[in-house]
Amino acid sequence: MRVAVVSESFLPTLNGVTTSVCKVLEHLADAGHEAIVIAPAAGAPASYAGFPVHAVPYVAYRQFPVGLPSPLVQKLLGDFRPDIVHAASPFLLGAQAIAAARRAGIPSVAIFQTDVAGYARRNKLGRATGIAWRLVRWVHEGADVTLVPSSASMSDLSAAGVGNLVRWGRGVDLAGYHPRNRASPDAARLRQRLAPNGETIIGYVGRIAPEKRLDQLAALRGVPGIRLAIVGGGPALPQVERALRGVPVSYLGVLTGAELATAYASFDAFVHTGTEETFGQTLQEAHASGLPVVAPKAGGPIDLVAHGIDGFLFEPGDGAELRSFVRALAADPALRLRMGEAGRRAVLGRSWESVCADLMGHYSRTIARRDADVGREHRSAAPARDGAGSISTSS
Repeated sequence: MRVAVVSESFLPTLNGVTTSVCKVLEHLADAGHEAIVIAPAAGAPASYAGFPVHAVPYVAYRQFPVGLPSPLVQKLLGDFRPDIVHAASPFLLGAQAIAAARRAGIPSVAIFQTDVAGYARRNKLGRATGIAWRLVRWVHEGADVTLVPSSASMSDLSAAGVGNLVRWGRGVDLAGYHPRNRASPDAARLRQRLAPNGETIIGYVGRIAPEKRLDQLAALRGVPGIRLAIVGGGPALPQVERALRGVPVSYLGVLTGAELATAYASFDAFVHTGTEETFGQTLQEAHASGLPVVAPKAGGPIDLVAHGIDGFLFEPGDGAELRSFVRALAADPALRLRMGEAGRRAVLGRSWESVCADLMGHYSRTIARRDADVGREHRSAAPARDGAGSISTSS
């Protein structure tokens, strides 16, 4: 199979879109498929997983590179002649790729990963919310299928009039994020640094941005016997530091690979406060690491956290409820262990290998449907013939 991956975000930018794209490319390489990557020219590598990366112009918006439509996109698709186009979190660049694919008769799959409704609410866009959803419809209506990560996203897109929706989640590295990491010397050293008096460590991993609502962790001020550990970076760091003055917290910066796995292993519980997650990849990583998770009852976490079994879901914005759930976990090691084990069991069927295998199935079905549609169009366009093989005419 020949796959053109068009992504609004790619390395060196680290986020959920980039992670998913990299895992898909690795799977395509391992399975012997061919691929190209089209992404913003914001320091992207020349290749990844053995596939060429083609960079297109971009503009910076709130520290994110936004790929711009370019004549290069259509040329690249024409030269490569893919069997399918994979548009990751499509916006301007992805919309152009989807349109170019449709003109060329190439099927396309769009991956939805942006909570437009949440963004509109947070920024008080009012009537502009409708405009935002019309933009989403415009981007996605050209794709043969839109893959959505959660039931909340499915509901939002369906209500906005986007059709051809299919659920496709995200995978997690079950070997890299594992409860056994807790016994490693590196994790023990980090625990000693973060909680020298044996406090319960409540951890967060993710971007430090306004939509993550980390200021809500101020509700944990005064909870006995806890320490907070925040992994990540972003534009809201100064505001978060001000909001959490007086809260025992350590800022560990951006971590990846083994260092990130060690950070998870040093935590006793995981907390998330953002309400605009279309999925919630770090929640899966926490569960894979054997941690109970506390998250808002909104967006992707609704599908990832079984309330009272592998964690707790609090009402968005309810600091008292967030505090009570964290306090319950901090006070009960047996509860943490039980919920952490349940979380690990919950993600055992979500390896990247199995999730990417599902994606290959979506590719194949989309290609087959397009081929069937083209066949029907050709048959309906062909002139009818009589029994002797001559073209029949009507008078």
